[in-house]
Amino acid sequence: MLADYLPLFVLFVLALAFVGLSLLVASRLGPSAPNPTKNAAYESGIIPERVNDVRASRFTVKFYLVAMLFIIFDVEAVFFHPWAVSLRSLGWYGLVVMAIFVALLFESYYYILRRGGLDWD
Repeated sequence: MLADYLPLFVLFVLALAFVGLSLLVASRLGPSAPNPTKNAAYESGIIPERVNDVRASRFTVKFYLVAMLFIIFDVEAVFFHPWAVSLRSLGWYGLVVMAIFVALLFESYYYILRRGGLDWD
């Protein structure tokens, strides 16, 4: 029984050895020339400011709209692939259910479009 898991254990040990060896070689052979400019925080070209005020560090609505957009279209991709693979076996029922799903997806897209989630100003 335990012998059935031996190939899996060997693969796990080899993967750990590869990761460890890769990190060791990269740390020994990789270039390293730290300076204050390289160590400075970089956020999309904007120099971050240290603010103690909580109100100044709140996220804008735009951030949440982009996050919602990502989640909506990520979930869409997760559901479309299995549906496409089993479309023949699902028949008309699967087609109608996916049409309802796509209608809800487009409704979400329209909502985000209406709220300005795609205006990249």
